Amino acid sequence: MSVAKPFSEAQRMLRICAICNYCNGFCPVFEVNVHHPPTAATLAHLAHLCHGCRNCFYACQYAPPHVFAVNLPRALAELRHQVYLDRVWPPAGRWLLDYPFAALLLALTSGWLLVLLAILVGTAFDLGAPMQTGFYRVLPWGLMSLIGALPLAWSGLALAIQWGRHWRSIRPPQARGLMRAWWRTLPAILSLSHLSGGGVGCNDRDAGFSQARRRLHQALFAGLAFCLAATLTAALYHHALGLSAPYPVLSLPVFFGTAGGVLVCAATLGFSWLGLTGDPEPRAPRASHLDLAFAALLLIVAASGLALLLGRASAWMPGLLAIHLSSVWALFALLPYSKFLHAGYRALALLQESLTEHETRGD
Repeated sequence: MSVAKPFSEAQRMLRICAICNYCNGFCPVFEVNVHHPPTAATLAHLAHLCHGCRNCFYACQYAPPHVFAVNLPRALAELRHQVYLDRVWPPAGRWLLDYPFAALLLALTSGWLLVLLAILVGTAFDLGAPMQTGFYRVLPWGLMSLIGALPLAWSGLALAIQWGRHWRSIRPPQARGLMRAWWRTLPAILSLSHLSGGGVGCNDRDAGFSQARRRLHQALFAGLAFCLAATLTAALYHHALGLSAPYPVLSLPVFFGTAGGVLVCAATLGFSWLGLTGDPEPRAPRASHLDLAFAALLLIVAASGLALLLGRASAWMPGLLAIHLSSVWALFALLPYSKFLHAGYRALALLQESLTEHETRGD
């Protein structure tokens, strides 16, 4: 597909929507579309303001097989993907977004080789000598931390550049009160209120309404928060209390890690089920591939973490640890080139709406 086609198709359909006005109550996309010309910047903003509820597709009288072929969810999903490609940093990362399963395989393989190399280096130089217990018999704490910290630092820089580029293209000209706008926007971000469709739920799989995607997003968010809590409490145990992993079953790191792993597994399996069994018509194939690849990566990370928890006292522990660390490395390295991107883009779209709304009111 040419670069111009996602923009021109979305522009064509939104012009029809601005005349029809039937879907204006479904979401803010149609309200913005009525009052602003569909320029490239407006289209890029609308693409991320759309949360893909698909209410408009099943309500539209001009949807296929009508000759107008209005399929706005697919057009905006294509446009979102194109915006990812346009903003990606460094530009060489574009192919990772276009071929997400190849990127996943490459990241897992390179992570596996890196972890093996770290284990060999740690063993050769006896870097774990002061704490030869548990996981650190396999890989010293310092090297284990570097495997997570280095790709995370790189991804933080890449995400900041990509989201910063997007914000500069959509921010209102006289944006004021940015911090207050963030506070106003935060409830909508955390509650995922835009994933309620027009109020009755999304059309997650077909013309029937459901709250499945919203609940799965919330489960995934809670699962990731628990995993972060597990990492932080483990660091506290290690540095403040002098306790080395693995920790007892009745400990905070194990409790948080188990809860997080189970929630992430359940959420990613749910997303995959929706993606594989839902109506393909309102979906953009390359965006769907990005969704499924990221769900698969999160599932591998969570499942390998749970497997490590169960097998930590067995002879399988070194292999399970290497698999889990490899998947964590792959996850952190691919954050700027995966579906994780959409979280920041959608938050910025909601922030822009909040600023514009208050400017219009003269607050």
